[in-house]
Amino acid sequence: MEYPTFLDHIRRESARFRAVLAPCDPAARVPACPDWDAADLLWHLTEVQWFWAHVVRTRPAPPDEELPRPARSASYDGLLAAFDEHSAALVHELEAAGPHAAAWHWSPVQTVGTSFRRQAHEALIHRLDAEQTAGTVTPLDAALAGDGVLEVLDVMYGGDAPAWGRVEVGTSLLRLDLVDLGTAIWVRPSMFFGTDPGSGKVYDGPHVQVVDDPGSPAHAVIAGSAADLDAWLWRRRDEEGIAVSGDPATYDAFRACVDQPLD
Repeated sequence: MEYPTFLDHIRRESARFRAVLAPCDPAARVPACPDWDAADLLWHLTEVQWFWAHVVRTRPAPPDEELPRPARSASYDGLLAAFDEHSAALVHELEAAGPHAAAWHWSPVQTVGTSFRRQAHEALIHRLDAEQTAGTVTPLDAALAGDGVLEVLDVMYGGDAPAWGRVEVGTSLLRLDLVDLGTAIWVRPSMFFGTDPGSGKVYDGPHVQVVDDPGSPAHAVIAGSAADLDAWLWRRRDEEGIAVSGDPATYDAFRACVDQPLD
C-alpha cells in the first residue's frame, strides 16, 4: 500500500471514529476493551494521535520519558474538541514530513513511514471499537485490512529480534488465506528469548515469524476474508466464518503466539 493511501485512511478512519462517537453515550462500554467506556476510547485515540504527531514533529529524537501529556477534559464535548485538534495535527505532521524522513519508532524501521502505516491501522481498529460500542458496525476496507493482517503478525506479534534477544524459529508452517484478496501470508510459530537491558524485563515466550512462501505444503491453514482475519487477530471478533484446517498442534502454537491483548 502506498504511503498517500495510508494517509487517506488515517483521515477517513479518524473521521468515522469521531462521527460514531459524537452522539454515543459517553458511558457506553467498549466490547473489546471492557475496562473502557466511550469517553475512554475517545481519549485513548486522542492521546495516541497527539503522541505520534509530537514524535514526527520533533524527529528524529526519541520522545522524552518525562514528556508532559495533554490534560483530559472533564466534558465529552471537550474530549471531542481535543480529538479534532490532535487528529488534525497528526495528519499535518505526517504530510509535512513525508514517509522517508528519519524518525523514532518503537519498532525496527525508524522512519516517518512506519507511523503512516501504524496509525492507519490504529485508526481502523479503534474505528471498529467505536462502531461496536455504538452498535453501528460497517465493513472494513479490504485492502487496508489485508495489510493489517500482515502488520499485526510481522510487527505487533512478531518481527525481527532486537540486538538483545533471539528468535528460535519453529519448524511448522501455517498459511493464512485472505480469500477475498486472493493472497496468502505464511508464518512459522516460534519462540523469543531475551532480557531488555533498559528495563531488565525477561522475555521468554511465543513469537510469530512471517516467512516467504516456502514452496511446500502448510501444516495448517486459516482462511477468511481480510477484514474478518484482521478483526480476529486484533481480538475484535470471534472465529465465526473463519475456517481452520490441518494440524491442530500447529494451529495451537500459532494461537499461543497471538494470544496477547492489544489495545
